[in-house]
Amino acid sequence: MMKHRSKRTPLNAILLSAVAVLALGACQQVSNLGTALSNDPLATAQGTPTLAAADADMGSVLLALQALGPKPIETLSAPEARRQPTLTDAVKKVLTDDGKTAKPEAVSSVRNITIPGPGGSQPARVYVPGAARTPLPVIVYYHGGGWVIADLDTYDASARALANQAGAIVVSAEYRKGPEAKFPAAHEDALAAYRWTQANARQLGGDPDRIAVVGESAGGNMAIGVSRMARQQGLRPPIHQALIYPVAGNDMNTESYRENANAKPLNKAMMGWFFDKYLRNPRDGNDPLINVVDAPDLAGLPPTTIVTAEIDPLRSDGQLLAQRLRNAGVEVAANNYEGVTHEFFGAASVIEKAKEAQAYVAGRLREAFVGGSGGSGS
Repeated sequence: MMKHRSKRTPLNAILLSAVAVLALGACQQVSNLGTALSNDPLATAQGTPTLAAADADMGSVLLALQALGPKPIETLSAPEARRQPTLTDAVKKVLTDDGKTAKPEAVSSVRNITIPGPGGSQPARVYVPGAARTPLPVIVYYHGGGWVIADLDTYDASARALANQAGAIVVSAEYRKGPEAKFPAAHEDALAAYRWTQANARQLGGDPDRIAVVGESAGGNMAIGVSRMARQQGLRPPIHQALIYPVAGNDMNTESYRENANAKPLNKAMMGWFFDKYLRNPRDGNDPLINVVDAPDLAGLPPTTIVTAEIDPLRSDGQLLAQRLRNAGVEVAANNYEGVTHEFFGAASVIEKAKEAQAYVAGRLREAFVGGSGGSGS
């Protein structure tokens, strides 16, 4: 497995970065920095503290998130959790504190639509890249948020980057969330969005024979679920699936769960909260749509790209899934990015590793779209 290694930033360098961020933002007193790594929730993870493990780019975003004052998700109701600051908000803060624009990456066009689903119509957003010949390949994209929080806006940056770098139309699909709609509601909506996109690709300017699925976190779980369900229901399967730090199992005692039990922005308690809010009962955690690593029918799935992050309780999920897919004969390429946390992928405007990960995923998708197998595994 290939790894993109960050140069480890010494602790004093992280503190200097913190000084710069907080001075520009005027959000905290510099006198607080001396205790930031010992007293702040960002630093209380088992094993290596989150900030100490993060590279300088990631550290600046984590400190910006801290300054926004999010409450622990696992202590909140779902409506309260949906109002908390996100890593996307922290990225915007870093940019504005540095005197840079926080405007989203430009694409040729963006329009909001609705897609019919089993529980009623769901919002979706269509991103079209510029300067490209139609029909274009298509990506059906599923955002993260533990099937409970986040929305199309939260993950807007990822969809824009994929459209431009992969040269594809991106259909970013919303879905029902728990606890209002329990498992398998979100998965059913994800499949409905894929089915709709396949039927309407030409009207969007896309090619129905070149559709890939991409998802982050819970969205990565749904993306591979769509590949499995499409095959089961006789639909043309995606030609590629890119799974970015996916939820792929229900074992919360893996190596990465233990290492990152209290990491930010995602930790073990939050994952337990997400499972509780979305699943109908603990038995649902054993369903192959959730516990993908033990699914009996992984053979024959599309070529796959998996991205994981070092400082993430889901890292082991993604790495085990890569191995299980390879064992089933699926072509897989997987990269683990060190020095970054869960949710880093959409933060390319401020995190170098996110730029690298986006380029990696987009390159794999472009290869799949021109008729290759998605590239060689690693």
